[in-house]
Amino acid sequence: MREQRTPGVFELGLIPFIPSKGSVGSSGDLVQLAHLVSAIIGEGSFMADGKNVPARSVLKKAGLAPIDLTAKEGLALVNGTQMMGAFAVHCTYEAAELAKIFDITGALSVEALRGTDVAFDPRIQKLRPYNGQRNSAKNVRQLMEGSEIRKSHLHNDKRVQDAYSLRCMPQVHGAVRDTITFCSQQVNIEINSATDNPLIFAGSENGGDGKGVHLEGGNFHGEPLALACDFLAIALSEFASISERRTERMVNWQLSGLPKFLIENGGLNSGMMIAQYTAASLVSENKVLSHPASVDSIPTSANQEDHNSMGSIAAQKCYQVLENVWRVAAIELLVACQAIDFTRIIGDTKKPLKCGKGTEAVYGLVRKKISHLDRDRMLHADIEAALGLLKSGEVIRAAEAASGKLD
Repeated sequence: MREQRTPGVFELGLIPFIPSKGSVGSSGDLVQLAHLVSAIIGEGSFMADGKNVPARSVLKKAGLAPIDLTAKEGLALVNGTQMMGAFAVHCTYEAAELAKIFDITGALSVEALRGTDVAFDPRIQKLRPYNGQRNSAKNVRQLMEGSEIRKSHLHNDKRVQDAYSLRCMPQVHGAVRDTITFCSQQVNIEINSATDNPLIFAGSENGGDGKGVHLEGGNFHGEPLALACDFLAIALSEFASISERRTERMVNWQLSGLPKFLIENGGLNSGMMIAQYTAASLVSENKVLSHPASVDSIPTSANQEDHNSMGSIAAQKCYQVLENVWRVAAIELLVACQAIDFTRIIGDTKKPLKCGKGTEAVYGLVRKKISHLDRDRMLHADIEAALGLLKSGEVIRAAEAASGKLD
């Protein structure tokens, strides 16, 4: 019979009050972890209805007793990289989702701009065999398979080559993918490591003489996560950067051949103009946030701690970049579907041309949730709806159900 266990603070939805600032990423995330632990021992506070409530009263109301710490446990609980590690886990997990999403939104943009799929040919990728590049190109080919839009422009398109934001998609998306893989490996090592100091080794780990030993070291130093989070922020920023360029090409009638700002009756109607403004703003903000925190160091503890990782800052900046990138993806999704509304009826065909297997499924999903913009309305709701489709996983599921599993 399974033993009944009393629910803990997190299972009960009790959130300790933890300041976001104060860690320099070495000797552990001391400020954040100290506030976390002080709450569970009844000395700190919890968040309740937007207010700080003394921990002891919150624990008592929940029927929980403060934890009694014994020797070494207090130091062990605060002397680690768990705060920056938590941010890093979240960011790498969602970055992997975005890798698929940007292949999807990018493929939709290729359809909308009547681009060629030649750049995604596997023979090209084979001669520069990065895993990320190969997988990204495969995804786009898979998504665009059977595109009537592409076939309609095979023989009468006078353009020699597509712009880099379309043609070089596998190279850019692929490099970001490879960075995500590297950062994920670093994070996986970190969260399965001992980052305390000193470390206590039992007798069996000390030559079998029955005596334990404590060793002073530096596993608390956050440099591996600091560099990984800085690298990930830079890479994610590139997803957004190339995406915004595709969005610009779609709203720019001089480049796309589509209606100005993708709206009928332009002039009084601004169409998708402000959507591109928003993407440009987010991309610009990411450029500032992507300056690495890990190249900085300020000494602490009377210069005993004379090199610090600043990993906590790198991790939180990476999270900010991640949230911006999600919204840039939502804007490309929204704008690409608006552009496809016009692309589908180009030519003398009597019925709308279809996209590829995967892109058509995503286009259909978006149009079920967000109607075509035929005259100006507040775009915030549309962007948030598109963001909801992305974050819920519906876009990836729709694409994979129609065209097969994406890498």
